[in-house]
Amino acid sequence: MTQPSPRGPAGTPPRTSLIKVVAASMLGTTVEWYDFFLYGVAAAIVLPHVFFPAADPVAGTLLSFGTFAIGFVARPLGGLVFGHYGDRLGRKKLLVVSLLMMGLSTFAIGLLPGYATIGVAAPALLVLLRLIQGFALGGEWGGAVLIVSEHGDARRRGFWASWPQAGAPAGQLLANGLLALLAVVQSEEAFDVWGWRIPFLLSAVLVLIGLYVRLSVEESPVFREAQAKAAERAAEGRATTPPIVEVLRRYPREVLTAMGARFAENVSYYIFTIVVSTYMKERFGLPSSFVLGAVLIGAAVHVVTIPLWGLVSDRIGRRPVYLLGAVGVGVWAFVFFALLDTQSFGLTVLAVVGGLVFHGAMYGPQAAFLSELFGTGVRYSGVSIGYQLASVAAGGLAPLISVALLASFGTGFAIAVYVAASSVLTLVAVASYRETRNRDLAADDGFGDDRARAQPDGATTTRS
Repeated sequence: MTQPSPRGPAGTPPRTSLIKVVAASMLGTTVEWYDFFLYGVAAAIVLPHVFFPAADPVAGTLLSFGTFAIGFVARPLGGLVFGHYGDRLGRKKLLVVSLLMMGLSTFAIGLLPGYATIGVAAPALLVLLRLIQGFALGGEWGGAVLIVSEHGDARRRGFWASWPQAGAPAGQLLANGLLALLAVVQSEEAFDVWGWRIPFLLSAVLVLIGLYVRLSVEESPVFREAQAKAAERAAEGRATTPPIVEVLRRYPREVLTAMGARFAENVSYYIFTIVVSTYMKERFGLPSSFVLGAVLIGAAVHVVTIPLWGLVSDRIGRRPVYLLGAVGVGVWAFVFFALLDTQSFGLTVLAVVGGLVFHGAMYGPQAAFLSELFGTGVRYSGVSIGYQLASVAAGGLAPLISVALLASFGTGFAIAVYVAASSVLTLVAVASYRETRNRDLAADDGFGDDRARAQPDGATTTRS
């Protein structure tokens, strides 16, 4: 009897192989975002008085969010370093390194003494560990989405590549879930003294699970093919330029497009999931469990809707879905704060869920969209640079700007205007770029030399 071919149509990997890659990528991304978001939530509700007790409440929150922003500052550097070596050595190796760095630094935060014990050394060490977190996350995202995007099934690239994206709210779900549970079962005093450390220490277990799965995944076939071509060039004595140089030379518009596409997505996400905690606590004095519960429900919905939006982008294109999300978060921001001001738990849940559904319309197709902007040999560097540079100006500053606006105006309306302004920037960036859904990721290997240059439509011309 003839056995069925182990490969799918057009030479794509078998479905079980692709699912394994997606699962490994999503699990690792979930762990890394759990670590990163855990810090963000803790920065809003507990870190200010553990590490900055000498300051007044508003100043302490600003200082705490300042350390949160420092993690974003390190992300472009991480994206640059991991992108360079990821384009040279492969996606898999760098993903393992990033997971280890993130997990160890998060575990160390859980052991870090507070200001009352070691004084100014406490916030100094907190800043250092936060920098390591940001550096590691800067290299995580690009590799995680690329190893899925490059493994095949181009017709449903948006759907499959969106699963690592779903790792972000899954990590948020884990982080908020543990903190919410601890806030409920512990007294406020016990939670502030030692309970908040438990989720940080549990990161070690999650990292071990993530490593076990991630090490079982093979390198992407698209990258292996591009790497073989690069080896042929080297054997012929044809020099190749570093990936970052090639990105800036051949893809400057694509980098700016990626940054613009990220802006509203990044700003709105941290408003809907992080700033909401500070807003409800500072303005209305509501307990941490109130907001954590609402974000928990929102994150659960977000995990489901992100792949659905990715699937829709495979049917109608990346741009229409992304533009819908950008308009949605810009308008919903005003509804969001109006619902929060009711101090109703049900309406707060509606506010968060609605915001994250619109956010998912950007975040779902984002992985495929950004992957389709760059050639294989520089794709890790390109997506990481564009993604992480935007993170500094958008997500990194969003909590700081929001707290400052709230302190100045005393209302969420000012923050909503800020979200709407970021949406305009994203609309311009995405609407001005052509549709990318039908691009062949293997068509341009991205290893540039003096005889081949990419054209705007992704084709190449050869110069004599």
